[in-house]
Amino acid sequence: MKTALVTGANRGIGLEIVKQLADCGFRVWLTARDEQRGMDAFLKLSGSERALHFLRLDVSDPESIRSATNSLKVEIDRLDVLINNAAILLKDSDDLMNVSDDKLIRVFSINTFGPLWLTRACTDLIGTGSRVINISSGSGEICHGMSSYAPVYSISKTALNAVTCQLAHALRPKGVLVNAVCPGWVRTDMGGPAASRSVEKGAETPVWMATDPGFRDTGKFYRDRRVVSW
Repeated sequence: MKTALVTGANRGIGLEIVKQLADCGFRVWLTARDEQRGMDAFLKLSGSERALHFLRLDVSDPESIRSATNSLKVEIDRLDVLINNAAILLKDSDDLMNVSDDKLIRVFSINTFGPLWLTRACTDLIGTGSRVINISSGSGEICHGMSSYAPVYSISKTALNAVTCQLAHALRPKGVLVNAVCPGWVRTDMGGPAASRSVEKGAETPVWMATDPGFRDTGKFYRDRRVVSW
């Protein structure tokens, strides 16, 4: 049975990814920073034949990452899919000149450094054919003209795209595929009720990248199963 770990998975796109991967026959670790919310989400999905587990994980905390990955290594010796989905969008991140240093650091710790730290912590578990999928955003695209939308969030996603490229190079010798995905504007707590896409649609491309046996790309940025520019 293939294995997967999804961060920030107690709601929204992350929760839907967990559900779809489990329904595809994966053994999935649903992770969340808040233990109670994570357990509530886990219990909502675990009443079927799905092979699900809950793991508390705060991707902004290196000690939490160490604890979670050490627990994971007791259970498995290979991780087929790592989906770095956890992210934060602060209301006052739309004011680049006035956002506090603490909040700036928090956004980058979760959105950018967290995926890097966690991927490095999982190095012993990932190998040939493993897939690392970073949930990024079109707001971080530079080539198409970045707008003034949520500057701190946008910059953190631009940086995540750079992390994706560098991880792809670093993990190429191990045969690990590393890519970024823009799920689009999705109706979640972050995206809001006016968003144009359902969580099912938002999860579609990352799940396809995780499950398609013929997928071989690395170091790319995807939207709707197609490569887009950075």
